[in-house]
Amino acid sequence: MLKSIVGMRKILLVEDNEISRDILFRRLRKNGYQIVLAADGNQALAVAAREHPDLILMDMTLPGLDGWETTAELRRRPEVAAIPVIALTAHTLPGDRQRALAAGCDEYETKPVELPQLLEKIETLLARHPD
Repeated sequence: MLKSIVGMRKILLVEDNEISRDILFRRLRKNGYQIVLAADGNQALAVAAREHPDLILMDMTLPGLDGWETTAELRRRPEVAAIPVIALTAHTLPGDRQRALAAGCDEYETKPVELPQLLEKIETLLARHPD
């Protein structure tokens, strides 16, 4: 599938908090990524199917269909199942990381997001999925 902006990797940012979404959107775009947005799990499923992003940043605490359920559903859908997912969450209790990985996330990043660390995880996952 052709990228709408040649050479830019596309990231689906799933975040219900408007301020957090805006800050992360601008920071990622400044680092050369094309960003598409979703504010909840159902939007994320629709946008992922339509846009076929290279990677998904998934807030785990979403209204309605939460990030765990959304990620598990993505993994059940063959057309989007291989897209890498990084969990973004303020959940830092023992077992939260394992819960995110068990739901199908490839990585886990706590909030507030440390951008250099997040960018490293993004690049590592994108290198494993070059197309």
